[in-house]
Amino acid sequence: MKYANLTATKRDEHGRGASRRLRHSGMVPAIIYGSNADAMPVSLDHNTLFYALKNESFHTSILNLEVNGKTEKVLLRDYQMHAFRPQVLHIDFQRVNEKEEIQIRIPLHFLNEETSFAVKSQSAHITTVINDVEIRALAKDIPHFIEVDLQNIKIGESVHLSNLVLPEGVKLVSLLRGDDGVVATAAGIVEVAEEEVVAVSAADIPTVAGDKKEDKKDGA
Repeated sequence: MKYANLTATKRDEHGRGASRRLRHSGMVPAIIYGSNADAMPVSLDHNTLFYALKNESFHTSILNLEVNGKTEKVLLRDYQMHAFRPQVLHIDFQRVNEKEEIQIRIPLHFLNEETSFAVKSQSAHITTVINDVEIRALAKDIPHFIEVDLQNIKIGESVHLSNLVLPEGVKLVSLLRGDDGVVATAAGIVEVAEEEVVAVSAADIPTVAGDKKEDKKDGA
């Protein structure tokens, strides 16, 4: 799926000093690799990337990246952010071959949790075990997300990877490896019984002075 057109400039300078100068000028150093072609270092406008990264679909879309007049179809593969400043430090793009399957992580969107049978009728609590899955698909078939409908889940039940409804042409990597992991579970809310409180009067509590008097009496 296409998200937007991005414009990049091929860069010839390399190294930390060159990358630092790029960042100071409002650009982000990046690399394009894959498809049996040489890796290409490029730079992109920082603000464009910064706001695009906030959009979930940007992370799973086929992007049209124009480099010096030539368009490359790419996927976002990795990026680094500054530890405490809102700054993109580096970004990696992978070239896309539309005839080859791609492995990519896709977010899960959980639906109807609050109105599910387990929560609404059984006062259960739903725990999501994973928030994304790794899929294998052609570029044109990659979805932005996969929905997990929890409407009919009951207490004590779990949703497994094999229960997910996948778009046509999409396969789950874990299932291909024989791992049918748990996606979400519905469990009862444990109620802790209040401990019984026993009332004790002051007269029932022995005092040190009282003990000493009893000792003297016994010794008389």
